[in-house]
Amino acid sequence: MRVHDPNLNGAAAAQTGGAREVHGAGRSGATRPPGTAAGGDRVELSDTLGALSRSLSAYHADRAARVQELAAQYSRGEYRADYAATSRAMLTDAIGAG
Repeated sequence: MRVHDPNLNGAAAAQTGGAREVHGAGRSGATRPPGTAAGGDRVELSDTLGALSRSLSAYHADRAARVQELAAQYSRGEYRADYAATSRAMLTDAIGAG
């Protein structure tokens, strides 16, 4: 890791150099468990992140299928917009009511 900050001086610059040394020492070829750094720090992502990712993927897949269906209806001349629902949705979005 390289830090270039012209505002660093004195102790802050020494700490930056120290961090660089520790980081460089971790590249000695020793293997560490995934998510750990040379200083022993670990990164753990909760199961919630995985659930969120799956939910977003499912939402995007459902949304893509809906858009495809609407496009097919439109191309066949069968699409009929619900003007009242569209207006309500636009107003709800504009005023921030949910």
